[in-house]
Amino acid sequence: MSGHLSPIQLDSYRPLRELVCETIRQAIVDGVFSPGERLMEIQLADEMGVSRTPVREAIRKLELEGFVVMIPRRGTYVADISIKDINEVYEIRTSLEVLAAGLAAERISDEELETMQRLLVEIGQHIEDGNIEKIVEIDTAFHDVLYKASRNKRLAGIINNLREQITVIRRRSMMYPGRLQNTMEEHRILVDSIAAHDVDRAQNAARLHMENAEHTLLKDMLESAERKKK
Repeated sequence: MSGHLSPIQLDSYRPLRELVCETIRQAIVDGVFSPGERLMEIQLADEMGVSRTPVREAIRKLELEGFVVMIPRRGTYVADISIKDINEVYEIRTSLEVLAAGLAAERISDEELETMQRLLVEIGQHIEDGNIEKIVEIDTAFHDVLYKASRNKRLAGIINNLREQITVIRRRSMMYPGRLQNTMEEHRILVDSIAAHDVDRAQNAARLHMENAEHTLLKDMLESAERKKK
């Protein structure tokens, strides 16, 4: 195992297992660990300065998310996240996001609408600063308000489960040249449509946003694969 992880910085607000899981997940997406590479619990624990227990818990979660594969009597290996995997997740998520946007256009409160508009301004400020961590954080909050405004808890729960599987990968899409500015404009159209209580326009805006995000992510993955061949 050739990867090198930094020691975990403890956060009193988040469980250690979540921090460990996030660190390993990010390392996989960033290519620190290659597809097919074996992950050793002891070495991971040593590099992050934690015990093996949170590492073991993190690996189990990452297996459920599809980032690693656990083979009996052989160990844990980094999974190869395929284009097919991305397509399947986005097919489902796009349908649900479109439904959420339509319901929000019908049911959103004035307070929720103001919150979405405020978060949109914050995203724009962080785009100017180039702070990708804050952009992802505020973008997540933005979509959470959208789901809440749908007034359908089951819908929100299903979407959040899918989003968890692609949250880290989504950073690649956001960091693609020009994508952040396009995301900002897509969000603005979505908010304007919801504010006008235009269900069809809100659904179309959500669909376009998801399709563009997937297209950008797949384009980045293909370009990355081509670079590795060279």
